[in-house]
Formats: sequence, C-alpha cells, structure tokens
Amino acid sequence: MFSIFRKKKPEEPFPFHLVGTDMHSHILAGIDDGSPDLDVSTTLVKGLLDLGYSKLTATPHVMEDLFRNTKRTIQEAHNNLQLKLAEEGIQVPIRFAAEYLLDGNVDTMLAKKVPLLTLKDNLVLVEISFVSPPMYLREVLFELQMKGYQPVFAHPERYFFYHTKPAEYSDIKDMGCLFQCNLLSFSGYYGPPVRQAAEYLVKHGMVDFVGTDIHHEKHLQALRELTQTPSLARLIHEKGVMNTRL
Repeated sequence: MFSIFRKKKPEEPFPFHLVGTDMHSHILAGIDDGSPDLDVSTTLVKGLLDLGYSKLTATPHVMEDLFRNTKRTIQEAHNNLQLKLAEEGIQVPIRFAAEYLLDGNVDTMLAKKVPLLTLKDNLVLVEISFVSPPMYLREVLFELQMKGYQPVFAHPERYFFYHTKPAEYSDIKDMGCLFQCNLLSFSGYYGPPVRQAAEYLVKHGMVDFVGTDIHHEKHLQALRELTQTPSLARLIHEKGVMNTRL
C-alpha cells in the first residue's frame, strides 16, 4: 500500500567547493579569541579542507583594547601554523590578513600610513562594535577609500541595531562597502533574527563574500551540518560570490 504522505526531500549539504576560498577565519593560534593552540588550528584547517575549501585566509582580530595584533604578531602565528601543517603533511595555501575593528587604532594606522593587511590587493576586512554603530562610520570608511582600500564589511547581518533599520544596509553599501556574510548565519546558528537579516541581504543582492568566521570546533561541527538553504542556493548559483577571485 502506498503511503499518502509525501516523503520529505533530503536537504543537500552546502557546496563549499564552489566557494573555493574561506576568506574569514580565526585559525591562527593564540593571538585572538579563535584557535587557542596549534593542535586546534590543525584540526580546524583539516576540517575546512574536508568540507571542500581549497584556499584559506586567516583574519585575526585587530582591536585597540583587546587584540593589539600587528603584522609581526600575525605573521609569526602564520609561520608557526605553516610549520605545524608541514609536519602533519598538510598542504594548503593559507594567506594572512586581519579583521580590523573600526576604532582609534585604525584611525592612528591610517594617519601614520601604516599598511593594513588585506585579503588580496586593496580588500580590507573591517568590523564594528556589536553594541552600537560608530558615530564616525561614514568618515572612517571614506578615509579608508582615500588611502586606496576597498572596505569589506564583515558579517553585517549580525549587528542587531540594523535589523529594525534595514535601510542602513543600503546606506553602508552606498558608502562603497562590499558585504561579507557568515555562512552559519543562514543556518540560524546565531538566532532567527540574524538568519532573517542574512536572507534579506541576499534577496536585495548585497552579499559579495561568504566566510566561515570559524573560531573553534563547535563552529566546525555546525559547518559540517550546513545545508543548501534557498537563500544560499540563490546566492551561490545565481548571483555568485567573489571568494573565487581571491
């Protein structure tokens, strides 16, 4: 006897290989709130490769009051990871850049013409406080561009103060920003409001990059469970993302 109930179509896993490069990760050991040591870093790198990534970019936090990383500290951590991976027989291209909080430290670096670490060419990953938007956002984004940088706005969907003012997203795009969304935002990992904001950004064609923003093994497990949501399918197969250019 045939069942009167239609079987639910199995959810397809997300095709990480079509993204190619993870351009937002915290896989360097011991320099921010990401991987605490080289063993965890190795586990995260192996996990990202198993998902289907072919290139990785480490983007540790640079924050004036918390993670005062510089090119020296980041490059040293990158070198240590490369040595560890070589010992493990793991070969993967890993670039290092940074995720800059738009604070006084960035103002100082720009004023002193200290080169920022970029994802590639002039692309620089930036974030803002999760508490409230900076009053000088327009000015600092303008200054970045005057210095020749193309700002990439990290995880705009996670800033709750924009959820009730979606027009702010258009304003930031009009300021010359590219947008990077976290893949786990589409799974509801950060909660329904963040998922809805991510879907809104895809619907309005505002998403340019996607990243894992991976910090720890809990993120890795959640990424393994990520499925091809309608919004992600639309983004990857219709609009496309710029990760493949990195």
